[in-house]
Amino acid sequence: MKEIEVIIDTEEIAEFFYQELIRRGFVPTQEELEELADITFDYLLEKCIIDEEIDVDDE
Repeated sequence: MKEIEVIIDTEEIAEFFYQELIRRGFVPTQEELEELADITFDYLLEKCIIDEEIDVDDE
């Protein structure tokens, strides 16, 4: 199986949820969006869809 590098950005996830929820008639708060993004990231980790790597350049 071929391995590919995918970068998951929780801010991008939050923006995606915001746009989709607005389109469906919901108005989420920034805190709710951040929680949804974190939950989504945790789900992807738990299902082994992604591996968490810490970028030492960001520290």
